[in-house]
Amino acid sequence: MQLVVARIGRAHGIKGEVTVEVRTDEPEVRLAPGAVLATDPASAGPLTIETGRVHSGRLLLRFAGVRDRNAAEALRNTLLIADVDPDERPEEPDEYYDHQLVDLDVVLADGTEVGRITEVSHLPYQDLFVVERADGTEVLIPFVEEIVTEVDLDAQRVVIVPPPGLIDDRAVIATAREAEAGRAGTGHGTAADGAAGGTAADGGARGDGPGRDAGDVRAAGDGDDR
Repeated sequence: MQLVVARIGRAHGIKGEVTVEVRTDEPEVRLAPGAVLATDPASAGPLTIETGRVHSGRLLLRFAGVRDRNAAEALRNTLLIADVDPDERPEEPDEYYDHQLVDLDVVLADGTEVGRITEVSHLPYQDLFVVERADGTEVLIPFVEEIVTEVDLDAQRVVIVPPPGLIDDRAVIATAREAEAGRAGTGHGTAADGAAGGTAADGGARGDGPGRDAGDVRAAGDGDDR
């Protein structure tokens, strides 16, 4: 099986190095010196990695026969493709290659079908399953252990325990409506309470005002009388 493991970026320096956008969780294996990679377009390869190093957080590679900046720049946007055994597994037991997850069925804990994984999206903060449902719509499932409780490659399925609203649009709408109704109800109550409270406050203020005035007047009057 062939998998895209990287995309070549811009040339770096003048000695044939290129920046690489890594698309594998195991660059130390797939992009190690000595690795021979097919390419897309095919006319650009195959390419043999001669050296590799990390510079400012980016992987830099140099390929056999690529000796200057012009030759390196000619490889820009070329995809690097590795031959991978379809039965190969990552070293960590809870890790999987994308091709092992794509096409797996997604079900709830009670067996209810949710859909089928069509893509694994790798975001900076987490990975997401792109799941196509029977009606053709898609739902995104975060690949985290709190939600994805089981990955069974033998049974070709993934078991999920989704939080409310993740896979049921109606639940989202209902929850939103309930929340809105709750806010409206609370707002109405607050307005009523505010009106009552405002009246009481206004009344208190009016009572306090004349009271203070009367007191002041009485005090002044008492003084004047004396």
